[in-house]
Amino acid sequence: MEIQRDELAAGDGDPFKGDPNFMASLARGLEVIQAFTPQRRQLSISQISQKTGIPRAAVRRCLYTLGKLGFVYAEDGKYYQLRPRILSLGHAYLASTPLAKSTQPVLKHLSEMLNESCSIATLDGDDILYIARASSSRIMTIDLDIGSRLPAWSTSMGRVLLSYLPEEQLNDFLGRITMIRYTPQTVDSVSKLREELKRVRQQGYALNDQELEMGLRSIAVPLVNPDGAVVAALNVGVHAGQVSAQELLTRVLPKLQTAAEELSLLLK
Repeated sequence: MEIQRDELAAGDGDPFKGDPNFMASLARGLEVIQAFTPQRRQLSISQISQKTGIPRAAVRRCLYTLGKLGFVYAEDGKYYQLRPRILSLGHAYLASTPLAKSTQPVLKHLSEMLNESCSIATLDGDDILYIARASSSRIMTIDLDIGSRLPAWSTSMGRVLLSYLPEEQLNDFLGRITMIRYTPQTVDSVSKLREELKRVRQQGYALNDQELEMGLRSIAVPLVNPDGAVVAALNVGVHAGQVSAQELLTRVLPKLQTAAEELSLLLK
């Protein structure tokens, strides 16, 4: 007897259609969880339904179940948000990965030496995923920690990682992203972004000057494993009012590159 797939991924192009082992309800629950982002921390049932394509009735059941398990709540009964328990799904893994464990001491030393916040991230889908962080102060309105995600195209670490993608993968990425003008300085077209990524690849670093948030400057370099593959990116974030773009290049970048070389020796 064929098990009918539900609306989650319905259609002729559904790779799981007809797979009796695929648990659509679990997939729906994960889609609902991933609908929440640092930019959209509170979402209604209708908003989640629109974002995921999952019918509202199914979204409601997912949220009810997640709420009973302590992963989400809606203080006003309408707008849901994630609860801290959601961190248990990924924090233990992220904190225990060889890359995160081996790099944390070097990252902490770099942060203390510069008195600035330093982070390491990998590319995960269309986002960067923070896997290690040493923070000297809060410089963004969005709290960042291990497990945080940001759009790759608009961040210094993301641009480093994107610049080293094979051409076909990069073209696929550029063809599907939606670019948002976060600030007046945000790169606002795919053609401009492509040129910026070429420049990042050539110079070996990415400088983001208040494109994601006014008042935030960051500079990032690649982390390369012994096989020559870029596996992560390392960055330093600063207050734009305290550190100029030129100072990032002259004072911070050399120390960032030295730390990246040291970290690369730890990668396997």
